[in-house]
Amino acid sequence: MSKTTGVVLATGAVTVVNGTVFHDEPMDWRIPIATGLAAIGFSLFERVWPKGSIILAWTAFATVLLTRTKSDVPGPVESALDWWEKGSKK
Repeated sequence: MSKTTGVVLATGAVTVVNGTVFHDEPMDWRIPIATGLAAIGFSLFERVWPKGSIILAWTAFATVLLTRTKSDVPGPVESALDWWEKGSKK
């Protein structure tokens, strides 16, 4: 298993969980398929440029955490902040 596989799979998992679990969106099956293809692609890319592929995988993970993938669905960090604020008001 390559060093980027876990990061790429975590990126896909965060995207799916944020949409389906936290915001009751229907499952978008394009995300797991794209995640699998991206994991394969990063594994191959890691053979050519190991350091760059790891940096790119972590950059993609940070981007998914900080930005919205759909304009009407809050990003994971926004969702976590909303959850935190609701808990502190009790």
